[in-house]
Amino acid sequence: MSRFNQPLGGNEMPRSGGTATMIRLPSVPSPEHLDACFIGVPMDIGASWRAGTRFGPRAIRAESCLLRPFNVATGAAPFESLQVADVGDVAINTFNLPDSARRIREAYVELLRHPVRPITLGGDHSITYPILQAVAEKHGPVALIHIDAHADINDTMFGEPIAHGTTFRRAYEAGAIIPELTFQIGLRGTGYSPEDFDWSRGKGFTVIPADDCWNKHLTPVIDEIRAKIGDRKTYISFDIDALDPSVAPGTGTPEIGGLTAWQGLQLIRGCRGLDVVGADIVEVSPPYDPSGNTALVAANLAFELLCVLPGVSYTRV
Repeated sequence: MSRFNQPLGGNEMPRSGGTATMIRLPSVPSPEHLDACFIGVPMDIGASWRAGTRFGPRAIRAESCLLRPFNVATGAAPFESLQVADVGDVAINTFNLPDSARRIREAYVELLRHPVRPITLGGDHSITYPILQAVAEKHGPVALIHIDAHADINDTMFGEPIAHGTTFRRAYEAGAIIPELTFQIGLRGTGYSPEDFDWSRGKGFTVIPADDCWNKHLTPVIDEIRAKIGDRKTYISFDIDALDPSVAPGTGTPEIGGLTAWQGLQLIRGCRGLDVVGADIVEVSPPYDPSGNTALVAANLAFELLCVLPGVSYTRV
């Protein structure tokens, strides 16, 4: 018997049964003895348009029941070399966004007292700011790969400094990210001025608009990013609206002309070899996709994020 936790198999319990943890892994109250964990932040009070991302973690977990433990495409076998479990959700304050940000930061500071690499299921994108604060407290400023339709660098939204559109300006101001090693991929849509994307460029971020990704393999793009980052500790934040609404309609602020599913896979798989200390998949809003397909895509992307963590064993295929 393996000494590592294994997902519950479809021949042991029907996929429609059992507890809906992420990939049907054990649910544990503490990250002690874990190499990696899945954790949910069920919040949408930072969203500016369509709500519903508070139901994202639950829906992603439910759709993850379809996943199997071996990545046939890449040969990754994460459950053969990493101890992984689902540690549940952060108890946010449904009625107070600043207090929720505090709760998230404190929860991740406590989580990261252990040598665990968290993969977060969101939740709107405002959750990433307090997570990055905790990550930087543990590791210092990190390189950032940010895959999104939006730059999320507003100064305020309705006068509020914390919202899903201010995340990476706050992270920059907090010194949580390394500007020259921050890469924003898939940006697109209408805006208020060129400043919507140019603020990032002015601070040293690399901006790769979705238009530059159309009809292209993105493996060369992520290969170049990986070479620039080198051995620096890295965080990956994947907003599901980076993908085209035809692929992922269940999100709060959809924008046409987005990345394809296979481009999303290329970007994540190309992060293999980086010292990824954490990652998130955010902005899944199940009420806007009754088919469950957006949550299914997110579950697969979360598994792919697990597969590129340091220490994952690979088998030739």
